[in-house]
Amino acid sequence: MLRSFRMPAARRVVVAGIAAGAFALAAATPAFAHNEVSASDTHALATDVTLTFGAEAESKTAGITQLQVVLPQGITPSDVTFVEGPDGWKFTPGADGYTLAGPALATGADAEYKVKVRQLPDTTTLVFKTLQTYSDGRIDRWIDPPATGDDHSDSAGKPAPALKLQKAAPGAVPIPPSPAAAPSSAAPAASAPATSAAPSAPVAAATPAATPSAAAAPTASDKKDDDSSALPIVLGVIGGVVVLGGAGAWWWRRRGATPQG
Repeated sequence: MLRSFRMPAARRVVVAGIAAGAFALAAATPAFAHNEVSASDTHALATDVTLTFGAEAESKTAGITQLQVVLPQGITPSDVTFVEGPDGWKFTPGADGYTLAGPALATGADAEYKVKVRQLPDTTTLVFKTLQTYSDGRIDRWIDPPATGDDHSDSAGKPAPALKLQKAAPGAVPIPPSPAAAPSSAAPAASAPATSAAPSAPVAAATPAATPSAAAAPTASDKKDDDSSALPIVLGVIGGVVVLGGAGAWWWRRRGATPQG
């Protein structure tokens, strides 16, 4: 005859308490929302690496409309190209990162996208600080230091997406800067016309310089005219002196020839 197994009352109370506590804890703890990033190659100095980002939606009333990412040191906006993302979203490089934005996603839908990086830097961890904007204007700032291990506590805040890298593969070396960065080095070429145009300034300045010499020409002609107009006067004076001198000589000769009585 089989006897039914009956758990002692004290044990039943303990088991029921544990179960109730576990259920209450699960109900009270919110789902941990976070942003993550993974890579097709996690070696430092790896080239043409595809990064896959997942931005988890936290709002229950609005959809994600924009992700603004600040790139870590060692990756420039010109090193990043857009691969794929939500329908209708546009990828726009910025001064220190990029923005991906478009029509609002469905409420509760995560934003997932991919970009390709020309080369990963030689470091151990890449942190991609992200501002996540919703259609109602709410902004989640995923910019806190990355959580360590399985730390999903409130103290972790909103950790930025982070990618841990392995040591560079043997023989891997940094590649030259992206050609897209060339415009910054080509900037001096744009100023070249100004440099070549510089000689024109002295030419323009030379035109006024010629004016004084042109003005000096009339001065010389005026002097010549003055000399030519004074010549008759001088000749007249000389002629008068000659005439007077001749008359005086004639008068003296006549006086000396007159007999004295």
